Amino acid sequence: MAEPSNRHTGLSQPPAAIEGVVVRLRLIGQMEAWTVRSENVLPSGRKTRALLASIAMAAPRPVLRGRLAEQLWSRRPEEQARASLRQEIHRLLEALAPAETDILTITRDHLTLRPGAVWIDVEEVMRATVAHPASLSLLDGDLLEDLDGVDPNFDAWLNTERERLRDRARAIAEAILKNDLEPEAAIAAAQRLLSIDRTHEGGWRALMRAHAARGERGLAVQAYDRCRATLADMLDAAPSAETQKLLNEIRGPSGSRLPLRPPAPPPPPEAHLEVPAPAPAAPRRTTSSALRGGAHVGVAPLRLVGMPEEDSHLALGLADELTTALSRFRWMFVVSSNSVARFAEEQRDEAAMRRELGLDFLLDGTIQRAGMKIRVSLRLLDLRSANQVVWTNRFDRESDDLLSLQDEIAAEVVAQIDPEILFIEAKRSITRPPVDATAYDLMLRALPLMGRMEHEPFMQAGHYLAEAIKLEPDYAAAHAWYAYWHVFLVGQDWADHPSAMMERAGELAERAIVLDPFDARALTISGHVRAFLHRRLREAMALHERALALNPNLAMAWALSAMTHAYVGDPEEAERRLRRYKKLSPLDPHAFIFDGFFGVIHLMRRDYESAVEVGRDVSLLNPSFSATYRPYLAALGHLRREQEAAIVRRRFLALEPDFTIERFMRNTPMERESDRLHYAEGLRLAGLRERDPPVANAPIMLRPSRGS
Repeated sequence: MAEPSNRHTGLSQPPAAIEGVVVRLRLIGQMEAWTVRSENVLPSGRKTRALLASIAMAAPRPVLRGRLAEQLWSRRPEEQARASLRQEIHRLLEALAPAETDILTITRDHLTLRPGAVWIDVEEVMRATVAHPASLSLLDGDLLEDLDGVDPNFDAWLNTERERLRDRARAIAEAILKNDLEPEAAIAAAQRLLSIDRTHEGGWRALMRAHAARGERGLAVQAYDRCRATLADMLDAAPSAETQKLLNEIRGPSGSRLPLRPPAPPPPPEAHLEVPAPAPAAPRRTTSSALRGGAHVGVAPLRLVGMPEEDSHLALGLADELTTALSRFRWMFVVSSNSVARFAEEQRDEAAMRRELGLDFLLDGTIQRAGMKIRVSLRLLDLRSANQVVWTNRFDRESDDLLSLQDEIAAEVVAQIDPEILFIEAKRSITRPPVDATAYDLMLRALPLMGRMEHEPFMQAGHYLAEAIKLEPDYAAAHAWYAYWHVFLVGQDWADHPSAMMERAGELAERAIVLDPFDARALTISGHVRAFLHRRLREAMALHERALALNPNLAMAWALSAMTHAYVGDPEEAERRLRRYKKLSPLDPHAFIFDGFFGVIHLMRRDYESAVEVGRDVSLLNPSFSATYRPYLAALGHLRREQEAAIVRRRFLALEPDFTIERFMRNTPMERESDRLHYAEGLRLAGLRERDPPVANAPIMLRPSRGS
């Protein structure tokens, strides 16, 4: 194969720096690469991504071609390995082409990134210092989590790099903790250290002492309990005698007066100084979960039933596709299927998976073939509840296109288990002690209360989300869900000051995507806020598209983007997107919200019978959700079904007693005048009040209600 075309090939002088960053490269967690114009330039192939990662980790130093070939193709002869390297360089250049800048310098012997052209998160972490530790927050996962198993040599290199990165961050965090003497600063420093290494007993002891120094004895004991659970879970070990002693001191009568720092032991007499042999280190397994938590999910290789061994590629390919699809959900931590396979090759051992990999959930299953048909049976096990089966499904497909089969099944599976795992995590969080709850716990407790759409539980959910943000101001997911909460606060007519709540929803949504621009759920929620509350429909559509580019299997993004397309007057595209949501997640827990928009689409098309049928079905899913009744009532009005309309109208007005057609016309996000007038006429024919009641000497206050 010919050498890749690059005008810098053969340069003997160091390349000049490019003005400004062209590409942002994320290597911590799941690998991501975006241009400054938000174009995804991440290579599709795992080898190509591994090549880019190897070059980036060495930057600004060049990397020898021979070293890259040996690192990525260690099992091939040298000439074949170099030929494969040339092919992957071509693919890498094609992937980076949208950047419209030669960010990769290629010579006969070396490859390197051009100085200043690429922002790399690992470089930022390595630049952190005690005086400037902010970039340590980027270390929210393991290095290149999705590239295990590329090649034995690459795996060995990757493990070394992971330890080097963690060790550097741990050393900085330990130094910060050593310098911080005030309890508040010590708590923040201890939490930073524990987000890097959850098994660091020194960090746990510092957290316990800091809480005790502030007189928070209960929180100090809670910190000990979390330390004990973490060590048991990750190392199968108990807290040390030093940690146990500190607990006893805190529980003692003088526990609230403990000093922030333990007394330094007196030096031994000089004659007896000895250098003890280092004790063997306990095995340490790094984890991608920060203190805020997140479900750890693994995918086991699927088992072949009545199929020849040569079909094993199908099982491995589907497992890889499921792993990749799950990794797009930012709140999950996904373990490589290659790592899980180690425990399934000879003797399946779920306990070992739980202990060694930190798995909370395991997805496994079987594949069967009958002629041209393939049956895939999958199940999700909760490893924390004695391997209880919490979800199962079966997929029958034609086997004429195996790649499409893998894509389709993976998309539907991950869309369905995302809300399932979220629901299980929420139930588990409720059983934990409320004292010293993490931001993740608080967010989880809020979600089922939001879904009930009952006033008191709903307001409690808002309190939980506000507390989560107060506890962790940089938690993007909590900001996004709190913005979503404000949408329903206004939509259910529960806001005392709707305009202020609309503004607050916008602030929260924007903050969420600033904190994590790669969180698809935060992006689509932000889009919904812009569309529903602020009527900035074009901005909303752009955010929804970005969300779907990041995670095309997020059912919520398909549903909320469908709403926006209906608002702009495109019922065909709205229905296409809603049907995609429904195919991905046919039993979605938010169906009472999303399915109701089928009624809006039928109403826009003047298909009143179908709109009424949707209204009847969806209103049964959650009778407390007021938006369901609006298209239902409008369709009944157009059909002149006064008796049924009277029954539905009473239910609706019990939820929104102040609703009027005047307010609907003032606040609906529907863009086309004809759609608004047609909708309003149906509501009028259904017997809803026309105008707001007059208020003497008072201006009319904008009080939006649901515009669906």
